[in-house]
Amino acid sequence: MNTLQYQTLFFSLALLVLLGCAQKTVTRVDTNSDIDLSGRWNDADSRRVAEALSESVLSSAWRGDFAQREGRKPVVIVGLITNKSHEHIEPSTFIKDIEKEMVRTGLVRVVQHNEFREKLREERADQQEFASPETQKRWGQELGADYMMFGTINSIVDSEGRRQVTFYQIDLELAHLETNELVWVDGKKIKKYIVG
Repeated sequence: MNTLQYQTLFFSLALLVLLGCAQKTVTRVDTNSDIDLSGRWNDADSRRVAEALSESVLSSAWRGDFAQREGRKPVVIVGLITNKSHEHIEPSTFIKDIEKEMVRTGLVRVVQHNEFREKLREERADQQEFASPETQKRWGQELGADYMMFGTINSIVDSEGRRQVTFYQIDLELAHLETNELVWVDGKKIKKYIVG
């Protein structure tokens, strides 16, 4: 075996070793299971907060008061939830979790927030030109919301050496769109102690 053949054999074996070390193992797990790898905000935090605050808003007095006064279910928009924490947290997953819980219970009616309303209006505009007259959806038939939900995600971090405590506070509020009256305010706190 000449030098070139030895080098080719050596690099081939080295490549095989590297590929063997780089193999990944993927396991499907229950989407409701809590797995904390980094200690940062994760899907379990988002789900727990959305469930707790959805239950709180749907069981509060404002909903019954509205139904008694107006004789119908209230219509709600889940609006802006601002992330003011130290981490990148995508609020859209959190917003979607709250919307899902509201729609699932059927206790309130939910309308799309402004981004998706624009998409729906674009589709409706297309229908006026391209859909058959009997299937065209009409303008001016949108369901107006009675209430809008706002909120913030905040965090405080305290660390020393390899230890860290991260405190998250999520505050939500529901306001009447005509009067600006706050009819519900609540929050959820999560505290994590991380070592390593």
